[in-house]
Amino acid sequence: MSTAEFTDIEKRVTLWAIAIVFLLSALDQTIVSTAMPRIISELHGLTLYSWVTTAYLLTSTVAVPIWGKLGDLYGRKPVLLAGIGFFLAGSWLSGLSGEFGRLPLLGGGMTQLIVFRAIQGIGGGALFTTAFAIIGDIYPPRERGRIGGMFGAVFGLSSTIGPLIGGYFTDHGTVTLAGHLIAGWRWVFYLNLPLSVISLFMILVKMPKMSHQPKGKIDVLGAGLIIATVVPLLLALTFGGPAHPWGSPLVLGLFGASAVGLLLYVVAERFAADPILPLGLFKNRVFSTANLAGFLVSMSFMSTVAFLPLFMQLGQGVKATTSGLSTLPLMGGIMGSSMVSGWLVSRTGRYKLMMIGGLLVTALGIFLLSRMDADTSLIDLGWRMAVLGVGLGPGQSLFALAVQNAVPASQLGVVTSSSQFFRQIGSTIGVAIFGTLLTASLNSSLGRIMPGVDVNKLRGMGAAAQGGAAPALPHLVKMAIAGAITHVFAMGLIVVAAALVAAFLIPELPMRDLDALRAEAPDKDGDTVMPLDAHL
Repeated sequence: MSTAEFTDIEKRVTLWAIAIVFLLSALDQTIVSTAMPRIISELHGLTLYSWVTTAYLLTSTVAVPIWGKLGDLYGRKPVLLAGIGFFLAGSWLSGLSGEFGRLPLLGGGMTQLIVFRAIQGIGGGALFTTAFAIIGDIYPPRERGRIGGMFGAVFGLSSTIGPLIGGYFTDHGTVTLAGHLIAGWRWVFYLNLPLSVISLFMILVKMPKMSHQPKGKIDVLGAGLIIATVVPLLLALTFGGPAHPWGSPLVLGLFGASAVGLLLYVVAERFAADPILPLGLFKNRVFSTANLAGFLVSMSFMSTVAFLPLFMQLGQGVKATTSGLSTLPLMGGIMGSSMVSGWLVSRTGRYKLMMIGGLLVTALGIFLLSRMDADTSLIDLGWRMAVLGVGLGPGQSLFALAVQNAVPASQLGVVTSSSQFFRQIGSTIGVAIFGTLLTASLNSSLGRIMPGVDVNKLRGMGAAAQGGAAPALPHLVKMAIAGAITHVFAMGLIVVAAALVAAFLIPELPMRDLDALRAEAPDKDGDTVMPLDAHL
């Protein structure tokens, strides 16, 4: 079914269904964090703490380009249904982790949770990319700005309410049903079940049939080489740091394995009949520059957002709950500017100015954060975070929108998934690089004040603050910690500057409306083709 053939009612029903899907995927990235201290306490898995997040990250990142290609080959609806199925099963099983003691092959409760989170991640990889691809199927690019802005606001909302919901259910959700005690943290996963069922019903029953002619077949070798490239890379970024130095044989070996996998992928895809990610797409300047900018924006996002709670809890001595609530101005700025920028793009058909303006405001916001210290009040911190949020909002959807507008409809799933893929890799690399910078800066600063105290001990104090009062640290130590974190914020300006350069290089193509889509001529295979200047 072409974009023009959807009725307004069909569009609205489909939009609500994928909005629930998008909320599920975005919420799951934040809701688990506040429940983790209670989970590791009950499942006795402190040594496996990071793997609960790493397992989800690994499978979801690897699955993104594969799901995107499957959507182009076999249609968006079956791929979305399969993704929801994986996500629902993974959520249900994650909630059951440890309920039945040790299990054959799966081991104890913490190991079970890691395996089930990996299953959940396989489905999560389909939700984000397929939701945006379906938007591309039913709305012309000129209208996608408004819709993309709305979904960017949903992402900001989920980032805000996720930790609050997770904390509430963990603290107050423990109930007894039929004589069986259900721990509150399990509802963090069970909450996905009714939302998944509602979205499944709407998609199965209410979403109109989208005509699709399967072409080609899945590139099994390419999919395997993507896994061989991405998994070692993410593991190296996860392991690298204080536990395993960046120059250790383990980390260097993983980076080497990733490089070999990438080389083999490039060679193999040159001869593949229907590659997972066609290398020819990188000749499209919009595709290459917009994805580079999105990658860098995700890095800069994580250079600040990931360390703001640490700044408030250890640098200022506030409680964990207070630090979570204090990020509301940041998320409010993201939601507001995402919706406004999307509306303006739909009205004007211009997106490049919004990208550049957003990055300039982002640079201002990061600069303001870098000027803080341990004595900065929460009100002063709040307005600075609001400025940063206003700058980050446009980047939530506009880079993907620009890429979608620059390719034929037959490649919509591939390019949408590639945008999400590069952003996820950017976020992971951002956390790894800036985490290493923070550790080095903290060890240097604290070594002069408290010889023998390392960052891991202070992070342990921060974890203890999840359940009550913030750690009592001398003011001089708080000043040193705050200074080290704001130094990392300042380093983030370099990444924003690089993102600005990439954004300036993005060609601004006219945003296609319904008339432009109808004018696209079919090629010999029945696919639509883009004007030649879209690929230059």
